[in-house]
Amino acid sequence: MNCNEAAATIAAYADGEVDRLRSHTIRKHLRTCPSCAAKHQELLALHARIRAEIPYFKAPSALRERVLATFADATPARGDRVRSADRWRWMTGGALAGCAATIVAWVIGTAIVDWRTNEDLAVEAVTTHVRATLGNHPVEVASSDQHTVKPWLSARLDYSPPVRDLAREGFALVGGRIDYLDRRPVAALVYRYRDHMIDVFVRPPTTHAPPAALRTVRGFNVAHATGSGMDWLAVSDLNAAELSNFVARVAQ
Repeated sequence: MNCNEAAATIAAYADGEVDRLRSHTIRKHLRTCPSCAAKHQELLALHARIRAEIPYFKAPSALRERVLATFADATPARGDRVRSADRWRWMTGGALAGCAATIVAWVIGTAIVDWRTNEDLAVEAVTTHVRATLGNHPVEVASSDQHTVKPWLSARLDYSPPVRDLAREGFALVGGRIDYLDRRPVAALVYRYRDHMIDVFVRPPTTHAPPAALRTVRGFNVAHATGSGMDWLAVSDLNAAELSNFVARVAQ
């Protein structure tokens, strides 16, 4: 077995989906090829991470009942009719079971992707907030005037983010900057409430399921809201209740 042949079977081998003879051949190749062995180890590490980080979804019992009911639909006859009926029943049952399994897999896969995306987005937002704060570079346009901050951001993005002035409620607008979330440039509005700095990331809605309304990541609260045709994600060490109320108010 050479590397080209191994490349097409390493993934199936890591999943335990090859026969014994081919498994023996692949194992011999992996002992002598550091490159393919490294790819195999990467797949095993990915499997372990998926098992550790992604929740397990059990197929509903109703699915099993529907599959069993499919096999019970046909009444056995004699002779060739029996064999024909059995053959058709198995084909129908297999097709229905396959379709059902495909649908379940698609639903679960979509839920996992959205869950993972939202988990990563909250972590990324906190990391961005900490980097800007510790780097002493929270704003690129420093102004408490919303009519100054909004045009500055709009000129550098392909959308125009709303900018609210909530100074009367104690949330002073400090300014704004261009930052990145989910590998895309977004508007970051910066507010101050007493001794707390608040980053509010504003971007158009995405096709992913919305994040949780409130999360805590590494001691920081992350609050989400929608409004004015935008997604709003606020990050701060401000207490959860006040941050949730604030992001709901600023998104109106």
